[in-house]
Amino acid sequence: MSKLGVCSRSQARQFILQGRVRLNGNVCRDPERRVNPDRARIELDSQLVAATAKFYLVLNKPRGLVTSASDEQGRPTVFQCFEGAAFPPLSPVGRLDMASEGLLLFTNDTAWAAQITSPQQAIEKIYHVQVDRVADADLLRKLCAGIDVDGEHLAVARARQLRQGTRNSWLEIVLTEGKNRHIRRLLQALGLEVLRLVRVAVGPLQLGDLPKGNYRQLTPQEVTLLRHAGQPVRTSQPQLGTPD
Repeated sequence: MSKLGVCSRSQARQFILQGRVRLNGNVCRDPERRVNPDRARIELDSQLVAATAKFYLVLNKPRGLVTSASDEQGRPTVFQCFEGAAFPPLSPVGRLDMASEGLLLFTNDTAWAAQITSPQQAIEKIYHVQVDRVADADLLRKLCAGIDVDGEHLAVARARQLRQGTRNSWLEIVLTEGKNRHIRRLLQALGLEVLRLVRVAVGPLQLGDLPKGNYRQLTPQEVTLLRHAGQPVRTSQPQLGTPD
């Protein structure tokens, strides 16, 4: 049902366990049962489940929101940005942590979302990051070479300095993978504090001048470009950017 865009995977699981779902006329209580949604007749509360139109959004996520439909601690979530909007059930494509900002995608197209987030696709994600010291070439090299943190090797694909002040710098960091709190953990391990972290691009899609807290639908061309943005993971050494 989630693939049809009717509800999330967790909601579908609950409906099935509650006996509210019929498969080809019979009650189905097995959430793990595999079916072809294009051939099977699926009913929820005796109503035929039909595929909803595919929907794609980009949000400029503000700082302080959790990337989740609900939060056990009662913290505000990104879905508060959509209050009053008549959308089908949507899920975020990847995540940004609570303190991070910027480009966040949403869709009910689970196959498209899986393609965007697949590590094998190696879609570039670009971040602008403010750190609490003036960066130098040695720091940029260390970011690209990476470091082992809690049993994981964390590295970036590219890094360059955008601008600097007397006590801090803005860096542009490019990832082709997304481990949990990847950039923050890497910079912390190198002795830096992240002051701000903003995702400005995913593949060819730029955040642009979309106001903070606002959203818009993707164009069909953008959806297609993102679908084909991924490339096989490269095994060559990451490139090192040079300060502007």
